[in-house]
Amino acid sequence: MARKKKKKHDDEHVDESWLIPYADLLTLLLALFIVLFAMSSVDAAKFQMLSKSFNAVFTGGTGVLEYSSVTPPENEKDGIDQLKKDKDKEKEKDKEQKKKEREAADRQELEGVQKQVNQFIKDKKLEHQLETKLTKEGLLITIKDSIFFDSGQAVIRQEDIPLAKEISNLLVLNPPRNIIISGHTDNVPIKNSQFQSNWHLSVMRAVNFMAILTENPKLDAKVFSAKGFGEYKPAASNKTAEGRSKNRRVEVLIQPRNAATDENQ
Repeated sequence: MARKKKKKHDDEHVDESWLIPYADLLTLLLALFIVLFAMSSVDAAKFQMLSKSFNAVFTGGTGVLEYSSVTPPENEKDGIDQLKKDKDKEKEKDKEQKKKEREAADRQELEGVQKQVNQFIKDKKLEHQLETKLTKEGLLITIKDSIFFDSGQAVIRQEDIPLAKEISNLLVLNPPRNIIISGHTDNVPIKNSQFQSNWHLSVMRAVNFMAILTENPKLDAKVFSAKGFGEYKPAASNKTAEGRSKNRRVEVLIQPRNAATDENQ
C-alpha cells in the first residue's frame, strides 16, 4: 500500500491585489468627507474651487488631499476673489439696467398724462394760462396766478372753482403718484396786512389750491403736499412786467413713481 504523501504546510504568497482598490475607495471617501466639511465652513466660491480639486482626484490631477488645508493656494484664492467681483459687477449691471427700464416706462406714462393735459388746455383755450413741461423731477404743470387769484389774495375766486375741479380730474392716476403743489410770486413786496410776506402768500395759495383739488373723491389726499417759494424761484426776470407775470404762478408737479424710493436711499 502506497504511503500517503504528507501535506505540505509551507508558507504560500497571499494575493493582496484587493488592497489597491480598497485603498482607493478609502481615499475617495476621505476626500468626500473633506468636501462635505468644506461645504459647511467655506463660502460658495471656495466650494467651487474644492469641487474642481475633487474632480481632479478622479482625473489624476492635483486633488484636495494635496492641500495642507481646505483653503486653496494663494493664486487660486485670487481667482476666487476675481470671480466674486465679476459676479458683483454683473449683479450691479443688471440692477442698473432694470432701473433704466423702469424709468423709461415711467417717463412714457408721464408723456401720456402730458398729452391729456395738453388736450385739455387746447379744448379750454387756456394756452396763455397753463403749460406743461416734462422734467427730470416729473411732469410740471404751470398755472398763472391770474387764472385763479385776485392780486395779493390767496383764496380762489368762486367763479374759477369749477376749472380747478376739472384740473383735479386730470390728476386721477392709477396707481396714484406723489403730487407737489407749489406757490410762487414776483419780488414786489406785498402791500396788505393779510400776509407778512410774499412767502406767506405763496404758501397759502398752494394750500388753498390743493384743498380744492383734494375735494375730488377719486384723489388720495395722502399723495399731496404743498410748498411756498415766494419770490425765490423765479421763472423769468423780475425786471419786466412780463417776467413778473410769469413768476406769479402755481405749479403742479406729478412725480416719477421711483421718486420716493430714491429719496429714501
